[in-house]
Amino acid sequence: MLPSSLVGELEDALSSGAAEKRTETLRRVSDLFLGDADRLNEEQIAVFDDVLMHLIKQVETKALVQLSTTVATVSNAPLEVVRSLAQNSEIAVAGPVLTESQRLTETDLIEIAESRGQNHLLAISQRSSLSESLTDVLLERGQRPVVHALAANNGACFSETGLATLVKRAETDSLLAERVGLRLDLPLNLLRQLLARATDIVRSKLIGAASPEQQAHIQAALSEIAEQITLEAAKPRDYAKAEGVVQTLNLNGKLTESVLRDFAVDAKHEEMVATLSLFCGVSTELMEKLTHGVRPDGLIVACKASKLSWTTVIAIMKARYAYHSMSEAELALAKSSFLKLSQAAAQRTIRFMKVRDVALLNLAAVAE
Repeated sequence: MLPSSLVGELEDALSSGAAEKRTETLRRVSDLFLGDADRLNEEQIAVFDDVLMHLIKQVETKALVQLSTTVATVSNAPLEVVRSLAQNSEIAVAGPVLTESQRLTETDLIEIAESRGQNHLLAISQRSSLSESLTDVLLERGQRPVVHALAANNGACFSETGLATLVKRAETDSLLAERVGLRLDLPLNLLRQLLARATDIVRSKLIGAASPEQQAHIQAALSEIAEQITLEAAKPRDYAKAEGVVQTLNLNGKLTESVLRDFAVDAKHEEMVATLSLFCGVSTELMEKLTHGVRPDGLIVACKASKLSWTTVIAIMKARYAYHSMSEAELALAKSSFLKLSQAAAQRTIRFMKVRDVALLNLAAVAE
């Protein structure tokens, strides 16, 4: 029970308008709780909970920050007080209990993760342990800092969907790729997918930072990727079906730039090449050569001649390098070349390529 003197002080503090007195009473009550916390039963804790709940409604933010910091690591902290602090819109108040308090249940945390802003999500992401259900919500709503914090948190558990989401988001984020690649719970199939999209720099960093066991997995995945690339490059492609799909879309007035972008994003290589061929007025054989070139220059010319936006071009570039992502520096250089190139110059170059391609085909026919 609370000392009678403190009960009287509490009544005075609640009835008076003096902020200083309410803050001092809050401090005294919280100190009294902390002094006896390890000896209190649930009924006694509930008394403190009720008293503190009355006080925290009438004190300044600074006092709430102090209280949150104080109770965050207390295993039997007053439950309603902790919940109230965790729901506070001020992250300075909510942060300590969101990150450390074990009194918050998974249900409490999911509710907050579904309703509060990025700072609250980031605080939750730094907890010592996180369930799959909670990380699913955090990945769905969280922006880059939240996702990075989750990837670096060894106490975070992820569902299959959650891990796949991390790998997908890592495709355009080299730092995230490094963090995700070092997770011990990343299945081999997702590690291969991650490495297939990673730049050489990211791959090198992963190998350098990995444990000997992880290094073996990474090297095995890289060897498998190299073998798949060789087989894919040697595989003959039949564009007849894709050309039929593209022609039908075009006849119905539905073959737009956004459709081409979707083909690229969805890794529909044949449809992407067939659409670019139609836009440029060249054969799919020529366009395939441009998309498979060691350098992206020819593909940049084709995209410029097709009057595409950079948003679509970057999707095509990434699809072209589906087995090996372009680095930020390579993408920046490609963008500079694309913006500097005039449409007229690009179209002249495409016409030249088309004439040369036809001439070479005629020569081959004569030789036969």
